[in-house]
Amino acid sequence: MTKTINGFSKLSKTEKIQWLTAHFSADPKASQSVLFSWQHAEESIQKVIDGFTENAIANYTLPFSIAPNFLINGKEYAVPMVIEESSVVAAASSAAKFWQERGGFHAEVIGTVKLGQVHFYWPGNPDTLRELFPALKSRLLDSSKDLTANMEQRGGGILDIELIDFELIEPEYFQLRASFETCDSMGANFINSVLERFADTLEDFFTQHPGLTDAERDVEVIMSILSNYTPQCRVRAWVECPIQSFAELARAQGMDAEALTRRFHRAVRIAQIDPYRATTHNKGIYNGIDAVVLATGNDFRAIEACGHTYAGRDGQYRSLSSCTVENGTLRFELEIPLAMGTVGGLTALHPLAKLSLELLGNPSAEELMCITAVVGLAQNFAAVRSLITTGIQQGHMKMHLTNILNHLGANEEEAAAAQHYFQNQTVSFSAVRSFLWEKRS
Repeated sequence: MTKTINGFSKLSKTEKIQWLTAHFSADPKASQSVLFSWQHAEESIQKVIDGFTENAIANYTLPFSIAPNFLINGKEYAVPMVIEESSVVAAASSAAKFWQERGGFHAEVIGTVKLGQVHFYWPGNPDTLRELFPALKSRLLDSSKDLTANMEQRGGGILDIELIDFELIEPEYFQLRASFETCDSMGANFINSVLERFADTLEDFFTQHPGLTDAERDVEVIMSILSNYTPQCRVRAWVECPIQSFAELARAQGMDAEALTRRFHRAVRIAQIDPYRATTHNKGIYNGIDAVVLATGNDFRAIEACGHTYAGRDGQYRSLSSCTVENGTLRFELEIPLAMGTVGGLTALHPLAKLSLELLGNPSAEELMCITAVVGLAQNFAAVRSLITTGIQQGHMKMHLTNILNHLGANEEEAAAAQHYFQNQTVSFSAVRSFLWEKRS
């Protein structure tokens, strides 16, 4: 029997679930029970959530957590984080507390410029195109005034339009690269609307220009789309303190502050040198960043794609964070592109995204960029600190113990006993299973 279906999107949610479980589930009744249980109790909220994507049949729930004690530019925050990895929120919170007692985090926005492109092929002489470009640019700006008026009133709009020539790499290929300021919105819809208007205007300009030959009027627009690589939309976050501030932490590991600082500096340096280490190092940064981005209804996929491109901007993939030790002071810094918004999109539609922004004091896009970068730096600090001292598994597996106990079906009494026992024992799946078997027998 075929499992192909036409018009799936037109079915009701109940009909979708019934068809899906009938054809693709070994136990349709059990699967339906799961899917129907993961719906929001309030119908109006569920209707909004269902509208986010096509063919929604249930909600997929992740923990909504809070990392307290973040002191950023002298202001205190309790930061919402959405992530399933067990140790991330604990690590970020620990780092926040550590640096709160040492002056807190500092952050500044370096720029907020976003980019978009119109990719086109044109068979004429590049010199002719360069001569025509000032008139074309003026036409492009005039043609999009109705689209940019509201953004300009808010202080944003089109900043510039450049002509990029790729003739030496790809014959006849050119690009309009436009830069935008989108204020507190991420701006994707605004940018794409303007770019599509640019594409129409570009075609009209060439086909109607009286000074061109028939061949030169033959322009082909391939696509018009924003770029998620936004190296000019960037934020810097950092912490710094005297080396001796690490004395207590160092003593707990049986070393002095200078030795601990040296190990930390070298660990970050290794991530600058080795792409294999840099990938995992940067993944740790995004453990923190993605969690805040998700909690605030922003686009973590675009932000990660941009950050990883930026990490390889000189031809080798490197750490996004850096560390210096000078005159007895350690400075740990993160510089990263972050295109974020606090208005539009899911930020106003998703109830928890809206609440997240409220808990953060309804920040501007620039303030949210600072908060998010700081959480990435905090997470990175906590991970490197663990790696050069106790090792990453000790803390991670203790946090993962609850998941293992749930997987093995431990009751409350067994879970409490296991939590007590494994305070001073190595946590592993097999060790926990053995502990439960012994207790049950």
